[in-house]
Amino acid sequence: MLLTVSKRLEFSASRRLFVPRWTDSENIVAFGPETEARYGTGRNYAAYFVFAGPVDPVTGMLINISEIKARARKIVHERFDHKFLNEDNPAFADVPPTVENMARQLHIEVAPLFSDVDAKLAACHLTESPERSATYYSDGACEGNYWFEFSAARQTMSPRLSKAENKRLFGNAAAIHGHNYRARLTFRTESGVRKAPLARYDDVDHCVRSLHAELDHRHLNKEVAAMKDRPITTESLAGYIYERVNALLPLHRVRLHERDDFFAEIWDDESVFLGMQMPFHAAHRLHAAALSEAENAKLYGKCNNPLGHGHRYLTETTVGGEYDERSGTLYDFLALRNAIKESLQPWQDRHLDLETEEFRESPSTGENIVRALWPKIDNRLNHQLVRLRLWETINNRFTLRRL
Repeated sequence: MLLTVSKRLEFSASRRLFVPRWTDSENIVAFGPETEARYGTGRNYAAYFVFAGPVDPVTGMLINISEIKARARKIVHERFDHKFLNEDNPAFADVPPTVENMARQLHIEVAPLFSDVDAKLAACHLTESPERSATYYSDGACEGNYWFEFSAARQTMSPRLSKAENKRLFGNAAAIHGHNYRARLTFRTESGVRKAPLARYDDVDHCVRSLHAELDHRHLNKEVAAMKDRPITTESLAGYIYERVNALLPLHRVRLHERDDFFAEIWDDESVFLGMQMPFHAAHRLHAAALSEAENAKLYGKCNNPLGHGHRYLTETTVGGEYDERSGTLYDFLALRNAIKESLQPWQDRHLDLETEEFRESPSTGENIVRALWPKIDNRLNHQLVRLRLWETINNRFTLRRL
Protein backbone atom coordinates (compact mmCIF):
# COMPACT_ATOMS: atom_id res chain seq x y z
CA MET A 1 0.00 0.00 0.00
CA LEU A 2 1.21 3.51 -0.79
CA LEU A 3 -0.02 6.55 1.13
CA THR A 4 0.48 10.08 -0.16
CA VAL A 5 -0.41 13.52 1.18
CA SER A 6 -1.04 16.42 -1.18
CA LYS A 7 -1.08 20.15 -0.51
CA ARG A 8 -2.56 22.63 -2.99
CA LEU A 9 -1.15 26.15 -3.49
CA GLU A 10 -2.30 28.79 -5.96
CA PHE A 11 -0.38 31.39 -7.92
CA SER A 12 -0.78 33.58 -10.98
CA ALA A 13 1.75 34.12 -13.75
CA SER A 14 2.21 35.15 -17.37
CA ARG A 15 4.23 33.37 -20.03
CA ARG A 16 4.80 32.91 -23.73
CA LEU A 17 5.17 29.46 -25.26
CA PHE A 18 7.85 30.04 -27.83
CA VAL A 19 11.20 28.55 -28.94
CA PRO A 20 13.33 31.34 -30.50
CA ARG A 21 15.20 29.14 -32.98
CA TRP A 22 11.94 27.74 -34.39
CA THR A 23 10.01 29.43 -37.17
CA ASP A 24 6.63 31.03 -36.45
CA SER A 25 4.87 28.15 -38.17
CA GLU A 26 6.80 25.57 -36.11
CA ASN A 27 5.84 27.36 -32.90
CA ILE A 28 2.18 27.55 -33.90
CA VAL A 29 2.10 23.83 -34.73
CA ALA A 30 3.65 22.98 -31.33
CA PHE A 31 1.92 25.52 -29.07
CA GLY A 32 -1.10 26.90 -30.92
CA PRO A 33 -2.29 30.53 -31.08
CA GLU A 34 -0.93 31.26 -27.61
CA THR A 35 2.59 31.45 -29.06
CA GLU A 36 1.64 34.77 -30.68
CA ALA A 37 1.26 36.42 -27.25
CA ARG A 38 4.58 38.25 -27.63
CA TYR A 39 4.38 39.96 -24.25
CA GLY A 40 2.86 37.01 -22.44
CA THR A 41 -0.58 35.68 -21.61
CA GLY A 42 -1.82 34.74 -18.15
CA ARG A 43 -3.05 31.77 -16.15
CA ASN A 44 -4.25 31.15 -12.61
CA TYR A 45 -2.32 28.06 -11.55
CA ALA A 46 -2.95 25.46 -8.84
CA ALA A 47 0.07 23.42 -7.79
CA TYR A 48 -0.28 20.17 -5.86
CA PHE A 49 2.78 18.94 -3.94
CA VAL A 50 2.45 15.20 -3.33
CA PHE A 51 4.50 13.56 -0.56
CA ALA A 52 5.03 9.88 0.23
CA GLY A 53 6.52 8.30 3.34
CA PRO A 54 5.78 6.54 6.64
CA VAL A 55 3.08 7.69 9.04
CA ASP A 56 4.25 8.61 12.53
CA PRO A 57 2.26 6.31 14.87
CA VAL A 58 2.09 8.99 17.58
CA THR A 59 1.07 12.05 15.56
CA GLY A 60 -0.82 10.17 12.82
CA MET A 61 0.89 12.33 10.21
CA LEU A 62 3.01 11.44 7.20
CA ILE A 63 4.10 15.06 7.03
CA ASN A 64 2.86 18.25 8.63
CA ILE A 65 0.78 19.90 5.91
CA SER A 66 1.48 23.30 7.43
CA GLU A 67 5.18 22.69 6.74
CA ILE A 68 4.44 21.93 3.08
CA LYS A 69 2.55 25.18 2.83
CA ALA A 70 5.23 27.24 4.55
CA ARG A 71 8.23 25.85 2.67
CA ALA A 72 6.76 25.33 -0.80
CA ARG A 73 4.98 28.69 -0.74
CA LYS A 74 8.33 30.46 -0.44
CA ILE A 75 9.46 29.00 -3.78
CA VAL A 76 6.07 29.58 -5.40
CA HIS A 77 5.88 33.21 -4.32
CA GLU A 78 9.48 34.15 -5.02
CA ARG A 79 9.96 32.34 -8.33
CA PHE A 80 6.54 31.91 -9.93
CA ASP A 81 3.78 34.10 -8.51
CA HIS A 82 3.06 37.29 -10.47
CA LYS A 83 6.04 36.71 -12.76
CA PHE A 84 6.55 36.84 -16.51
CA LEU A 85 8.15 33.41 -16.43
CA ASN A 86 10.15 33.69 -19.65
CA GLU A 87 12.19 36.57 -18.26
CA ASP A 88 11.64 36.62 -14.48
CA ASN A 89 12.51 32.96 -13.86
CA PRO A 90 15.97 31.89 -15.14
CA ALA A 91 14.81 28.26 -15.42
CA PHE A 92 12.83 29.22 -18.52
CA ALA A 93 15.58 31.11 -20.34
CA ASP A 94 16.20 28.11 -22.61
CA VAL A 95 13.01 26.05 -22.32
CA PRO A 96 9.44 27.31 -22.75
CA PRO A 97 7.29 27.46 -19.61
CA THR A 98 4.84 24.77 -20.67
CA VAL A 99 2.76 23.32 -17.86
CA GLU A 100 4.93 20.18 -18.03
CA ASN A 101 8.18 22.14 -17.67
CA MET A 102 6.71 24.26 -14.89
CA ALA A 103 5.65 21.15 -12.93
CA ARG A 104 9.17 19.77 -13.35
CA GLN A 105 10.80 22.99 -12.19
CA LEU A 106 8.56 23.26 -9.14
CA HIS A 107 9.55 19.73 -8.17
CA ILE A 108 13.26 20.45 -8.67
CA GLU A 109 13.14 23.57 -6.49
CA VAL A 110 10.82 22.34 -3.73
CA ALA A 111 12.11 18.78 -3.16
CA PRO A 112 15.44 19.82 -1.52
CA LEU A 113 13.58 21.88 1.07
CA PHE A 114 12.36 18.67 2.71
CA SER A 115 15.67 16.83 3.02
CA ASP A 116 15.31 16.91 6.82
CA VAL A 117 12.05 14.90 6.96
CA ASP A 118 11.23 11.25 6.25
CA ALA A 119 8.53 12.15 3.72
CA LYS A 120 9.75 12.87 0.20
CA LEU A 121 8.22 14.86 -2.63
CA ALA A 122 6.90 12.13 -4.94
CA ALA A 123 5.21 14.32 -7.55
CA CYS A 124 4.16 17.82 -8.46
CA HIS A 125 0.87 18.28 -10.29
CA LEU A 126 0.10 21.63 -11.91
CA THR A 127 -3.25 22.77 -13.30
CA GLU A 128 -3.25 25.85 -15.51
CA SER A 129 -6.80 25.74 -16.90
CA PRO A 130 -9.82 23.43 -17.09
CA GLU A 131 -8.27 22.04 -20.30
CA ARG A 132 -4.57 21.61 -19.37
CA SER A 133 -2.55 20.15 -16.53
CA ALA A 134 0.62 18.13 -16.00
CA THR A 135 2.32 15.93 -13.41
CA TYR A 136 6.06 15.52 -12.88
CA TYR A 137 7.23 12.52 -10.83
CA SER A 138 10.36 12.10 -8.73
CA ASP A 139 11.62 9.32 -11.04
CA GLY A 140 11.68 11.75 -13.98
CA ALA A 141 8.46 10.66 -15.66
CA CYS A 142 6.08 13.39 -16.79
CA GLU A 143 2.44 13.42 -17.90
CA GLY A 144 0.53 16.02 -19.87
CA ASN A 145 -3.27 16.16 -19.65
CA TYR A 146 -5.75 17.59 -22.14
CA TRP A 147 -9.45 17.83 -21.26
CA PHE A 148 -12.39 18.29 -23.63
CA GLU A 149 -16.18 18.23 -23.29
CA PHE A 150 -19.15 16.99 -25.28
CA SER A 151 -22.83 16.33 -24.68
CA ALA A 152 -24.65 13.26 -25.92
CA ALA A 153 -27.73 11.12 -25.45
CA ARG A 154 -27.61 7.38 -24.91
CA GLN A 155 -29.36 4.28 -23.69
CA THR A 156 -27.10 2.36 -21.34
CA MET A 157 -27.24 -1.12 -22.80
CA SER A 158 -25.33 -3.79 -24.65
CA PRO A 159 -26.39 -5.29 -28.01
CA ARG A 160 -24.73 -8.48 -26.75
CA LEU A 161 -27.35 -8.86 -24.00
CA SER A 162 -31.02 -9.69 -24.25
CA LYS A 163 -33.66 -7.05 -23.55
CA ALA A 164 -34.37 -8.66 -20.18
CA GLU A 165 -30.68 -8.77 -19.28
CA ASN A 166 -30.25 -5.10 -20.16
CA LYS A 167 -33.24 -4.12 -18.07
CA ARG A 168 -32.05 -6.17 -15.11
CA LEU A 169 -28.48 -4.85 -15.28
CA PHE A 170 -29.05 -1.20 -16.18
CA GLY A 171 -32.58 -0.44 -14.92
CA ASN A 172 -33.81 3.05 -15.72
CA ALA A 173 -30.50 3.92 -17.37
CA ALA A 174 -31.57 1.70 -20.29
CA ALA A 175 -34.05 4.45 -21.21
CA ILE A 176 -32.93 7.40 -23.34
CA HIS A 177 -31.07 9.99 -21.29
CA GLY A 178 -28.12 12.34 -21.69
CA HIS A 179 -24.87 13.46 -20.08
CA ASN A 180 -22.46 16.34 -20.26
CA TYR A 181 -19.25 14.36 -20.68
CA ARG A 182 -15.77 15.53 -19.74
CA ALA A 183 -12.80 13.54 -21.01
CA ARG A 184 -9.11 13.71 -20.09
CA LEU A 185 -6.39 12.52 -22.46
CA THR A 186 -3.08 11.75 -20.73
CA PHE A 187 0.23 11.55 -22.60
CA ARG A 188 3.36 10.35 -20.83
CA THR A 189 7.14 10.40 -21.19
CA GLU A 190 9.49 8.52 -18.90
CA SER A 191 12.26 11.10 -18.70
CA GLY A 192 13.73 14.37 -19.85
CA VAL A 193 12.96 18.07 -20.09
CA ARG A 194 11.34 19.01 -23.38
CA LYS A 195 11.08 22.15 -25.46
CA ALA A 196 8.02 20.82 -27.24
CA PRO A 197 4.90 19.72 -25.33
CA LEU A 198 4.32 15.98 -24.86
CA ALA A 199 1.75 16.19 -27.64
CA ARG A 200 1.78 18.94 -30.25
CA TYR A 201 -1.08 21.41 -30.22
CA ASP A 202 -2.12 20.67 -33.79
CA ASP A 203 -2.21 16.89 -33.19
CA VAL A 204 -4.31 17.13 -30.04
CA ASP A 205 -6.55 19.77 -31.58
CA HIS A 206 -7.17 17.51 -34.58
CA CYS A 207 -8.10 14.56 -32.31
CA VAL A 208 -10.41 16.62 -30.13
CA ARG A 209 -12.17 18.28 -33.07
CA SER A 210 -12.70 14.92 -34.73
CA LEU A 211 -14.13 13.32 -31.58
CA HIS A 212 -16.30 16.36 -30.89
CA ALA A 213 -17.77 16.26 -34.39
CA GLU A 214 -18.46 12.54 -34.05
CA LEU A 215 -19.91 12.48 -30.50
CA ASP A 216 -21.28 15.89 -29.56
CA HIS A 217 -25.07 16.19 -29.58
CA ARG A 218 -25.45 12.66 -30.92
CA HIS A 219 -27.51 9.70 -29.85
CA LEU A 220 -24.60 7.37 -29.23
CA ASN A 221 -26.54 4.16 -29.85
CA LYS A 222 -28.01 5.29 -33.16
CA GLU A 223 -25.84 8.01 -34.66
CA VAL A 224 -22.27 6.86 -34.03
CA ALA A 225 -21.74 4.07 -36.55
CA ALA A 226 -18.60 2.66 -34.93
CA MET A 227 -20.43 2.13 -31.64
CA LYS A 228 -23.54 0.38 -32.89
CA ASP A 229 -22.15 -3.09 -32.22
CA ARG A 230 -20.53 -2.37 -28.85
CA PRO A 231 -21.98 -1.75 -25.39
CA ILE A 232 -22.98 1.82 -24.62
CA THR A 233 -21.59 2.17 -21.12
CA THR A 234 -19.21 4.68 -19.59
CA GLU A 235 -16.45 2.06 -19.62
CA SER A 236 -17.05 1.17 -23.27
CA LEU A 237 -17.25 4.81 -24.37
CA ALA A 238 -13.98 5.60 -22.58
CA GLY A 239 -12.45 2.64 -24.39
CA TYR A 240 -13.71 3.91 -27.73
CA ILE A 241 -12.19 7.36 -27.13
CA TYR A 242 -8.91 5.71 -26.18
CA GLU A 243 -8.87 3.64 -29.38
CA ARG A 244 -9.66 6.66 -31.57
CA VAL A 245 -6.92 8.86 -30.10
CA ASN A 246 -4.31 6.13 -29.73
CA ALA A 247 -4.61 5.30 -33.42
CA LEU A 248 -3.18 8.78 -34.10
CA LEU A 249 -1.07 9.57 -31.01
CA PRO A 250 0.56 7.29 -28.42
CA LEU A 251 -1.81 7.70 -25.49
CA HIS A 252 -1.21 6.59 -21.90
CA ARG A 253 -4.79 6.69 -20.59
CA VAL A 254 -8.26 8.23 -20.87
CA ARG A 255 -10.54 9.31 -18.06
CA LEU A 256 -14.19 9.91 -18.96
CA HIS A 257 -16.59 11.63 -16.56
CA GLU A 258 -20.26 11.20 -17.32
CA ARG A 259 -20.91 13.25 -14.16
CA ASP A 260 -18.62 15.16 -11.86
CA ASP A 261 -18.68 12.35 -9.31
CA PHE A 262 -18.41 9.29 -11.59
CA PHE A 263 -15.82 8.30 -14.17
CA ALA A 264 -14.21 5.43 -16.07
CA GLU A 265 -10.52 5.12 -16.96
CA ILE A 266 -8.83 3.11 -19.69
CA TRP A 267 -5.02 2.62 -19.60
CA ASP A 268 -2.57 1.62 -22.29
CA ASP A 269 -2.12 -1.82 -20.69
CA GLU A 270 -5.89 -2.38 -21.18
CA SER A 271 -6.64 -1.90 -17.48
CA VAL A 272 -10.13 -0.56 -16.77
CA PHE A 273 -11.13 1.40 -13.68
CA LEU A 274 -14.29 3.00 -12.29
CA GLY A 275 -14.29 5.88 -9.83
CA MET A 276 -17.00 7.44 -7.70
CA GLN A 277 -16.95 10.40 -5.34
CA MET A 278 -19.13 10.70 -2.25
CA PRO A 279 -19.02 13.20 0.65
CA PHE A 280 -19.65 12.84 4.33
CA HIS A 281 -19.81 15.42 7.11
CA ALA A 282 -18.08 14.95 10.44
CA ALA A 283 -16.43 16.76 13.35
CA HIS A 284 -13.06 15.92 14.88
CA ARG A 285 -10.17 17.22 16.94
CA LEU A 286 -6.53 16.55 16.14
CA HIS A 287 -5.01 15.39 19.42
CA ALA A 288 -2.38 12.78 20.25
CA ALA A 289 -2.83 11.15 23.66
CA ALA A 290 0.92 10.51 23.99
CA LEU A 291 1.74 14.22 23.72
CA SER A 292 1.31 16.99 26.28
CA GLU A 293 -1.28 19.72 25.88
CA ALA A 294 1.47 22.15 24.89
CA GLU A 295 2.95 19.69 22.36
CA ASN A 296 -0.47 19.07 20.81
CA ALA A 297 -1.19 22.77 20.52
CA LYS A 298 2.16 23.39 18.83
CA LEU A 299 1.85 20.41 16.45
CA TYR A 300 -1.78 20.73 15.36
CA GLY A 301 -2.42 24.45 15.85
CA LYS A 302 -6.05 25.48 15.53
CA CYS A 303 -6.97 21.90 14.59
CA ASN A 304 -6.36 21.05 18.27
CA ASN A 305 -9.30 23.21 19.39
CA PRO A 306 -10.67 21.40 22.49
CA LEU A 307 -14.25 21.71 21.26
CA GLY A 308 -13.35 20.36 17.86
CA HIS A 309 -14.10 21.54 14.33
CA GLY A 310 -15.53 19.89 11.23
CA HIS A 311 -15.25 19.23 7.51
CA ARG A 312 -17.23 18.24 4.49
CA TYR A 313 -14.98 15.33 3.64
CA LEU A 314 -15.01 14.10 0.05
CA THR A 315 -14.06 10.53 -0.78
CA GLU A 316 -13.13 9.11 -4.18
CA THR A 317 -13.25 5.33 -4.54
CA THR A 318 -11.60 3.71 -7.57
CA VAL A 319 -12.06 0.01 -8.37
CA GLY A 320 -10.34 -2.23 -10.89
CA GLY A 321 -10.82 -5.80 -12.03
CA GLU A 322 -12.07 -7.83 -14.95
CA TYR A 323 -13.92 -5.90 -17.64
CA ASP A 324 -16.88 -7.86 -19.04
CA GLU A 325 -16.79 -7.49 -22.84
CA ARG A 326 -20.34 -8.79 -23.19
CA SER A 327 -22.03 -6.28 -20.90
CA GLY A 328 -19.44 -3.51 -21.23
CA THR A 329 -19.18 -3.16 -17.46
CA LEU A 330 -16.49 -3.42 -14.82
CA TYR A 331 -18.67 -3.08 -11.72
CA ASP A 332 -22.35 -2.51 -11.08
CA PHE A 333 -23.00 1.21 -10.56
CA LEU A 334 -25.61 0.77 -7.82
CA ALA A 335 -23.55 -1.81 -5.98
CA LEU A 336 -20.56 0.53 -6.03
CA ARG A 337 -22.59 3.46 -4.77
CA ASN A 338 -24.26 1.44 -2.02
CA ALA A 339 -20.96 -0.03 -0.81
CA ILE A 340 -19.46 3.43 -0.41
CA LYS A 341 -22.59 4.84 1.22
CA GLU A 342 -22.79 1.97 3.72
CA SER A 343 -19.11 2.39 4.60
CA LEU A 344 -19.46 6.12 5.27
CA GLN A 345 -22.79 6.01 7.10
CA PRO A 346 -21.38 5.26 10.61
CA TRP A 347 -19.26 8.42 10.39
CA GLN A 348 -21.93 10.69 8.90
CA ASP A 349 -22.71 13.64 11.20
CA ARG A 350 -20.56 12.21 14.00
CA HIS A 351 -17.62 13.45 16.05
CA LEU A 352 -14.98 11.00 14.89
CA ASP A 353 -12.97 11.04 18.13
CA LEU A 354 -15.91 10.86 20.53
CA GLU A 355 -18.49 8.77 18.68
CA THR A 356 -16.54 6.20 16.68
CA GLU A 357 -14.22 3.36 17.72
CA GLU A 358 -11.57 3.93 15.05
CA PHE A 359 -10.11 7.10 16.58
CA ARG A 360 -10.33 6.55 20.30
CA GLU A 361 -6.65 5.58 20.43
CA SER A 362 -5.25 7.28 17.31
CA PRO A 363 -5.52 10.89 16.06
CA SER A 364 -8.19 11.49 13.41
CA THR A 365 -5.72 12.83 10.85
CA GLY A 366 -6.50 12.54 7.16
CA GLU A 367 -3.87 9.80 6.95
CA ASN A 368 -5.59 7.74 9.65
CA ILE A 369 -9.08 8.40 8.29
CA VAL A 370 -8.25 7.14 4.79
CA ARG A 371 -6.46 4.09 6.27
CA ALA A 372 -9.43 3.27 8.50
CA LEU A 373 -11.89 3.71 5.65
CA TRP A 374 -10.00 1.45 3.20
CA PRO A 375 -11.00 -1.96 4.67
CA LYS A 376 -14.59 -0.83 5.19
CA ILE A 377 -15.00 -0.13 1.47
CA ASP A 378 -12.65 -2.83 0.17
CA ASN A 379 -14.47 -5.61 2.03
CA ARG A 380 -17.76 -4.52 0.44
CA LEU A 381 -16.24 -4.39 -3.07
CA ASN A 382 -14.79 -7.90 -3.34
CA HIS A 383 -11.35 -6.48 -2.58
CA GLN A 384 -11.27 -4.67 -5.92
CA LEU A 385 -10.41 -1.29 -4.40
CA VAL A 386 -7.24 0.10 -6.04
CA ARG A 387 -7.23 3.73 -4.88
CA LEU A 388 -9.00 5.70 -2.16
CA ARG A 389 -8.78 9.47 -1.93
CA LEU A 390 -9.94 11.77 0.85
CA TRP A 391 -10.20 15.54 0.55
CA GLU A 392 -10.33 17.22 3.95
CA THR A 393 -10.52 20.58 2.19
CA ILE A 394 -9.95 21.61 -1.41
CA ASN A 395 -6.29 22.13 -0.45
CA ASN A 396 -5.56 18.96 1.57
CA ARG A 397 -5.79 15.49 0.01
CA PHE A 398 -4.84 12.03 1.28
CA THR A 399 -4.51 9.06 -1.08
CA LEU A 400 -4.06 5.35 -0.41
CA ARG A 401 -3.17 3.04 -3.31
CA ARG A 402 -2.88 -0.69 -3.67
CA LEU A 403 0.51 -1.44 -5.20
